[in-house]
This record gives sequence, C-alpha cells and structure tokens, in this order.
Amino acid sequence: MADGSATNQAIETYKDFWPYYLREHARPRTRAVHFLGTGLSTFFAAIAVVTATWWLVPMALVAGYGPAWIGHFFIEKNRPATFTYPFWSLASDYRMTWTWLSGHLDEELAKAGVDQR
Repeated sequence: MADGSATNQAIETYKDFWPYYLREHARPRTRAVHFLGTGLSTFFAAIAVVTATWWLVPMALVAGYGPAWIGHFFIEKNRPATFTYPFWSLASDYRMTWTWLSGHLDEELAKAGVDQR
C-alpha cells in the first residue's frame, strides 16, 4: 500500500489516494480556489446540458481546471494530482467540496494529517 507521499510509487487504490489528495490541498486558499472552480465548472456543465449549448463544455473545463491549477502552481506550489490521477482527482474535487459543504472537511483533513493552517 503506497500513499505516494514519501516515495515515487504509484497510488494503487482510491482509499490511499484520498488522504494524499487532501495533503496536496493543505492550504485553505488552495481549497478555496478549488471550490470556486468546482462550482463554476458544475454551473457551466449543467447549463450546457439543460440548454444543449455545447460550446459551454470547454468553458466548464477551463472554469474548473483554471482556478485549481493556479492554486497548485502559485499557492500550494505543487503539481496537480490531475496530471497523474485524472479520474480520482475529479472525483476528489467533488468529494472535497461536498465534505466542506457538509461541515466535515476539518475532520477529514485531520485524519489525512493536514496541519490546519
């Protein structure tokens, strides 16, 4: 079972990926721009589906990944997990957002060993 944090070994299960993902989002500002991007992306994707306005799909991608990658490169100063684990990262963006909205993010961060800065 490799969590990928101390070695270059691949993470093999989502159970191991989730704490790694949270540690890669340790700074509150990084999480804030992720929440913004996830919300905007979801909005554009929903509007695209409801109105069949398919040119909004690329807008959803830019709205989601733009803020997230800015957060990683300029705030967290790490490499986005999306580059290595695209599907787990996408699922975790929504999981982190839902966990925050439901009031359980601090608990999950503590379990992952994230220092509450």
